[in-house]
Amino acid sequence: MAKSRQQYVCSDCGAVSPKWSGQCAECQAWNTLVESVVAPSPKGARAGFAGAASDSRVEVLSEVQAERQHRAPTGNVEFDRVLGGGLVPGSVILIGGDPGIGKSTLLLQVTAAVAEGLPALYVSGEESLQQIAMRGQRLGLELDAIRCLAETSVEKILSVAEQEKPALMIIDSIQTMYTDTLQSAPGSVAQVRETAAALVRYAKQRHTGVLLVGHVTKEGGIAGPRVLEHMVDAVLYFEGDGSSRHRVIRSLKNRFGAANELGVFAMTETGLKAISNPSALFLSGHNRDTPGSTVTVAWEGTRPLLIELQALVAESNLGNPRRLAVGVDQQRLVMQLAVLQRQGGLSTYDQDVFVNAVGGIRIGETAADLPLLLAVRSSFTDRALPSDLVAFGEVGLAGEIRPVPYGEERLKEAAKHGFRRAIVPRRNRPKSGSGSKIDIEVVAVERLDQALEAV
Repeated sequence: MAKSRQQYVCSDCGAVSPKWSGQCAECQAWNTLVESVVAPSPKGARAGFAGAASDSRVEVLSEVQAERQHRAPTGNVEFDRVLGGGLVPGSVILIGGDPGIGKSTLLLQVTAAVAEGLPALYVSGEESLQQIAMRGQRLGLELDAIRCLAETSVEKILSVAEQEKPALMIIDSIQTMYTDTLQSAPGSVAQVRETAAALVRYAKQRHTGVLLVGHVTKEGGIAGPRVLEHMVDAVLYFEGDGSSRHRVIRSLKNRFGAANELGVFAMTETGLKAISNPSALFLSGHNRDTPGSTVTVAWEGTRPLLIELQALVAESNLGNPRRLAVGVDQQRLVMQLAVLQRQGGLSTYDQDVFVNAVGGIRIGETAADLPLLLAVRSSFTDRALPSDLVAFGEVGLAGEIRPVPYGEERLKEAAKHGFRRAIVPRRNRPKSGSGSKIDIEVVAVERLDQALEAV
């Protein structure tokens, strides 16, 4: 019998090393080598579903029939939006998030909705069937059509799937699965990579949609090798505070839809419910003007969202004033404060600056630069901005206001929610011949000092 051997695998790039070292020789990442026990497999053996061998041949791309895939609805409008319109047959989707944030709850709801019209299989490696049944009863789901399996061996799971022939298969979670061809423990780099590869091959060969639940590390990334996120078709992340009733799912990668798409949910007694008007969630709703508060229109995936930005500027008693940002890139905040000092004549070198995006949302685009600086100046001077004012635009290092994509769509969303004045980059000003009139006063600016004067 072949003897087992130890090797060390990089969790970022998957490189294999015979001995441990502090830095990966391939990707130069630090402290990413993880010990793995590997036993040589028999010749010709391969983890996962073998399936019928198909003839490999080269084809001309123009002759390939690119048929439009029929998407299966999941029963949740916001989740369908994040997926790009529904579940594509044969797609593999990885869902990550903090413990207790609602991953298993959402997927059990999706299984119940899909099972009403298509065969679905829920595979759990962490919970017993009794626990899943109790959750389904608590959520008020119809359990008659839900097929469940408590198993962690990927070979047994694929054998059952060959008999059930599901259109959707849930794997909860990929870190608990293992393959018999490896002797390492479940959750190790080698096991996660091989079990995921077997499930991906089955999904492509049988045109079955597969949803994988992934554990997250303390840094917030999905546990296991980085190659796991490259193998799947879509990567979704739960965002927000688990103690809040609101949940946000963002797509970081999607081969069948828009990346960076956002879905907003509310956790209720009957599970996760889609929020039809997420812009109202991210606005504070206070009736009086408040210093340090402004509203911007962020573009998330395929739609605009109104988000309130709050800033607090207070005199610092420290030699090195603090710069804290929640929901906004902290390094960009430091850079924008320097632009405000140089181009706007407002110095905050002796002030603590705290910035927060209301609602737990994270803004990753540069359109929040201008409203962020307006909020900082409002808090510093203790003068409130008008409550019906909205602003967006990128601020360059020279103080110029650069345009951002989808300017007219952002203005239409702001006008729809009752905003009557907008400060935008000059190149984002609506064109006179566009044909659609926007009921909002637009103040177009080219430089930061003009924007500060306009308010």
